[in-house]
Parts: sequence; C-alpha cells; structure tokens
Amino acid sequence: MLDSASNRPALPPEIARRRTFAIISHPDAGKTTLTEKFLLYGGAIQMAGQVRAKGEARRTRSDFMQMEKDRGISVSASAMSFDFKTFRFNLVDTPGHSDFSEDTYRTLTAVDAAVMVIDGAKGVESQTQKLFEVCRLRDLPILTFCNKMDRESRDTFDIIDEIQENLAIDVTPASWPIGVGRDFMGCYDLLRDRLELMDRADRNKVAESIEINGLDDPKLAEHVPAHLLDQLKEEIEMARELLPALDPQSVLEGHMTPIWFGSAINSFGVKELMDGIGTYGPEPQPQKASPREILPEETKVAGFVFKVQANMDPKHRDRVAFVRLASGHFKRGMKLLHVRSKKPMAVSNPVLFLASDRELAEEAWAGDIIGIPNHGQLRIGDTLTEGEQIRVTGIPSFAPELLQTVRAGDPMKAKHLEKALMQFAEEGAAKVFKPSIGSGFIVGVVGALQFEVLASRIEMEYGLPVRFEPSQFTSARWVSGDKQAIDKFVNANKQHIAHDHDGDIVYLTRLQWDIDRIERDHPDLTLSATKEMMV
Repeated sequence: MLDSASNRPALPPEIARRRTFAIISHPDAGKTTLTEKFLLYGGAIQMAGQVRAKGEARRTRSDFMQMEKDRGISVSASAMSFDFKTFRFNLVDTPGHSDFSEDTYRTLTAVDAAVMVIDGAKGVESQTQKLFEVCRLRDLPILTFCNKMDRESRDTFDIIDEIQENLAIDVTPASWPIGVGRDFMGCYDLLRDRLELMDRADRNKVAESIEINGLDDPKLAEHVPAHLLDQLKEEIEMARELLPALDPQSVLEGHMTPIWFGSAINSFGVKELMDGIGTYGPEPQPQKASPREILPEETKVAGFVFKVQANMDPKHRDRVAFVRLASGHFKRGMKLLHVRSKKPMAVSNPVLFLASDRELAEEAWAGDIIGIPNHGQLRIGDTLTEGEQIRVTGIPSFAPELLQTVRAGDPMKAKHLEKALMQFAEEGAAKVFKPSIGSGFIVGVVGALQFEVLASRIEMEYGLPVRFEPSQFTSARWVSGDKQAIDKFVNANKQHIAHDHDGDIVYLTRLQWDIDRIERDHPDLTLSATKEMMV
C-alpha cells in the first residue's frame, strides 16, 4: 500500500502487517475489558478476565501490579503483542486515571494510532478530551469504540454530535446500534451490510453474523422486531445524509474517526473493531529524530525507549526498558549502539509481552515493542541504533505539579531509599530532586495518587516503609542558559536550588511570583516547565 502523502515504496510485508496502537479512555469506560477481549480474539488467552473479578473469575491479564488489582484501575502502561487474521497487533494499554497522564503521554509517542473508548451513557469525558488533545499534537489516527451499549445509553446521534463538537473531528459510523439498553440486540454493520446479533447468554461467545443485501433485504425482518427495524432504517437513512462517508485517507491523517458500537463485556462489536484496525489503521510510520527522520523500511535497526518498568518480577530486581522499534529487522543477540553513552550493547534476552507473560523474542520488526532487561543503563528517551548517531526526539518530561519530601521510616536505611528513588526517577514514575541545602529528597509527581503508588511500591519492592510529608515548595523549573549566569544565579538562590536525577539544575519555588521575578531579573536564563527526556 503506497503512502499517498509521499511516494514512499511499499513496506516489506512483515512490517506492513504490523499495527501498533494505544487504547485511550476516561477511567471506567471499559478500556481494560476491551483489551482483554482483543487478547481473547487474538487467541492469546482462552478466557477473558474481569477488572473487578469475583472469587475465581479470571483476573485481567494486563493489570499486573497489586494496586491495580485492588483498585480495578490501570496504573502503568502495559504492552502486548498478538496475531489477528493476517495482522500482528501491538497493543499498548494506557492508564486512564489523570494522575498518570505523563506515562500515557510518553506511551503515545510510541504508537501509530489510538483507539478511543467512550461510555455510551457518559459520552466524551474530561480525561478522554485531554488524551485526545495529545493525539492531536501528534496527528495520530483515531478509531472510536462506543462501549456499554447494553446499558441505558444516550441517543446515537447525540453521542456522535458530542464527539464532533468537543473533539473537532469528523465522525463516520462503521456500525449502527439496534435498540438501546435492555432492547439492545446488536448492530448493523454499515461497511459490509451485515447484521451482527449479540448473544447475552454467553459473554465469551463471538456474535452471530448474518449477510444482508442492503436494508430492504427481507431476511432482516426475521431477526429484528418490526418497531426496531423501522427505527433502524430511519436512523441509517438520516446518518447517510447527515454524516460524511468513510474516507480511509482522512482517517490516516487524523481528521476523521470511524465509530463502532458494542459492548466489550459481552464480547460484542469487538471483532468488527479489530477488523477496522487492520483495514483502516496505519502501518508503522516514520519516526521523528535528529539529525534525520527514521523510516520503517530502512534495513538497519533503530529503536527508542518510551517506558522503563522496574521490578516487574518482584523476585528479581529487574528493570525492563520498553523499546519501540522504528526500523529494520531485529534479531536476538544483536549488538546495538546506545547513542547517549556511545557504548555498544549486546541485546541477548529481549522479551515480547503477552500481557504479564513474556517470552524470548528471537526476532522483531519495525513497529514491534520489545522489552530489554537491564540494570539501569537504559532510560526513557534513549535511542538504540546499529551504529548511527541518531536521536529520537519529542519525548517530553513535564514539571511536577505536586512536591513532597520523603522520609524513610528507619533513618539507618537512607541509602536504600536513595537507591529506590533513583530507580523510580529513571523509570519516569516521579521526579526526584536533591536540594543543595539540607538532607533528604523532594519527590514531584503529576497527580496525588502517584504518592500512594510510590509508597506502596517502595514498601513492597524494597521492604522500606516511607512517609511523604508536605514540602514548602509547590513548583519546579529547569534552569538553562550561559554557565557563568547560572553559577551566579545558583549562588544567590542556594535555598531554592536542587538537582534532578540527571544532575540538571532545578529551581524550586513556592510562588508563581518568584518565577516571574527571576525571568525579569535574569533575562539571560530560561526557566522551563518541560525538558526533553535524557538529552
């Protein structure tokens, strides 16, 4: 398939069949359930779990941290690979909770498309809107799944209007629901003229498909009650007049989103969505980098780290770097150049993720996501190549919005605490600042729930009870500029200066007024709220 934006050659078949995408949604819209059903259809698991499983019903595979299981939310992004028909899906499940938005933001730099899940009763919620804006910044193609149609939900046209208005994107229906709530019995597949009927009795059963020749086919009346059939015909006629037709190019450019309706918990509408991802989702795309873009069809391997997860296996103090391959055909045992340190690295046991199971990856292609176990050499934003000095760009680090000091319950274990904090800083789970004056550390996060997650992980993974206490500072800014000017500034403001885990200088402050004053008194310095990861 030629990319019509430019006349790039067709990708090698192995790369062209890859679809790498993230699922985004507001918490509770059913994202993790949908992920489970994807794995079910991809043959990766035999029985789907439920997020809030009772007793022996299977726990979900994609939430592996204890806290995720206790609260029924996803805290860290997890990656999974599985085959579906002729395609290889690489799916990244992101945290929906806004307190983990930075992890989500970085994850979206590693995918080529996003599947947006919205709740049929609630429509577009605040967090969906935020995540959508991130996709917008990167012009990511978006496919939409309207979930929970088997519960009382809003009028179909209302939902579509709301998406168009709030997210400023054209919406085209790929399927149309028949009945709502208790009367919901299935969907009419507009792309392939098929009737899809939902089986309420068996949640893990694939829906029954009936081939139809257009809406006038008498076969429809055999399956759909008359009052629902009249309503369906009328609504589809309106939809065809009022809403744009599906334009695959417009979808790839991120201007249009096809919407499927269904119920993930009843396994309904999921298969049609997966077919849609295969048909309309993008192949692996070029990756922004400096000094040049990386194209997926290049024969040399290049990839970048978008996430680091420490202690995925609590028995081993391991750290796995999630690497998105941007080009080439990777084979196990390859030596790759670690661009930041300029040292070669032999990648001898890379892993592929099937939710929390991992298997050794003998090979991987552009578009795939592999895990590289390491002992702290790899950090977020690092690029690995076959020798070329090239650096992937556009992976930001944000200034934290909440700052607290942290103390170990046992003062003798201060060294252990430092080690644990540095590990989380490199993982991107928190910012850790070491003030120039005084002892201790200040930890900065984006959302309050992250302090709880950190405290519970430090205790579980390092056996260190810690407590977080309010700090006198409320915001942090990275300082850059001429070395002499920085030295003069640091000497004059010692009580506000700290260093982050990369050793960069940070100005900690209580008031916006302080930041304005410094920008006024030190025009030769820049205070910034974001920093490109690991330059």
